[in-house]
Amino acid sequence: MSLHQSEITESRPKPLEGLLGGIGIALSVHSLLVLNGSVLGVSAFVHRSQRGDKAAMISVVGLILGGVAVGIIGDVDTPVPHTTSLLLRKVFSGLLVGIGTKLANGCTSGHMICGLSRFSLRSLVATATFFASAVATTHFAHGNDVLGTSGSLDWTLGENQGRQFLGAILPLGTLWFAYTCSALKNDTGNSSQLVSRRIHSCANLVPNTPQSVLRYLASFLTSLAFAFSLRLGNMVDSHKVLAFLTLPLSSAFNPTLAFVAGSALPLAALLYRYARVEQPKLGGKWNIPTSTKIDCRLILGSVIFGIGWGIAGVCRTLTVDLGNSITNLYFSWPCSSQLWTFSVCWYWFRGVCGLAFVHGFRWLAC
Repeated sequence: MSLHQSEITESRPKPLEGLLGGIGIALSVHSLLVLNGSVLGVSAFVHRSQRGDKAAMISVVGLILGGVAVGIIGDVDTPVPHTTSLLLRKVFSGLLVGIGTKLANGCTSGHMICGLSRFSLRSLVATATFFASAVATTHFAHGNDVLGTSGSLDWTLGENQGRQFLGAILPLGTLWFAYTCSALKNDTGNSSQLVSRRIHSCANLVPNTPQSVLRYLASFLTSLAFAFSLRLGNMVDSHKVLAFLTLPLSSAFNPTLAFVAGSALPLAALLYRYARVEQPKLGGKWNIPTSTKIDCRLILGSVIFGIGWGIAGVCRTLTVDLGNSITNLYFSWPCSSQLWTFSVCWYWFRGVCGLAFVHGFRWLAC
């Protein structure tokens, strides 16, 4: 069954959009790492927010509101399910993605972008595994007849895409401007170590200083920029994602996402290598995965996640899709109510059922 109600005959790759989207993704990832000492992993945000982590909750809100903004700007090709069978397929995909990301402790953002940019062998194994699983699933579940053919490269950047790029850059510019003003006000702008010492010296005056307003602002604005970057790079277009997973051997292959990875990964790696700091600029502790263990749990989780990714073509963009569906629900009821229902169901299956399965898995292992 096609992702769209009507048959898709041709999909044109968007290299410039992919390159700019990848740059926005890398800058968002690095900004959160340098300022808060945290990894921008969407699935981790979802799981941690369900455990009451306030910073993760704010990050999820930023992703959802980014989806709302994307929907307001328009020109979003998010497919709307029209049949019960397609809706069930999407919900089943969400369940697999939830289980897989919990078992593997990451998805395409946490492992592929953040992990590979830190040269993590564990993330390399996870990425190779879920990518191979997604490619096999896409060929089995969809095939060339459904995904159509890929057209010639389109290097143009439309008006709406230009707005998406500004939507990605402005939050990051605002965040760094706020940080700079705060650092200058405290006369500590030249050293992240001095910033950290000054913050902790004020701990008696302002409780929970590491969880300051600026840290919450960093969580929100980096997620907002990340959401715009995902849209700009066509990561929320499940058809382009699935067409990419068919690989160049297929006539349906769409290399847009290759351009996203081609700009995001090298830039993120260079920033991590040459623009790291000894301590997070806004205080607090580093929250970077340190495990190097490659075990059956990682492999199994990556395989399950890849299957879910290959079924629906969406993984880390769910919160963005949920925000976009809120906008569409307001402007185009009742058609978008189906997308709203799908998004809510998918979020619930991905988060709640994924956690329940993993806890059951641990109980059986004991």
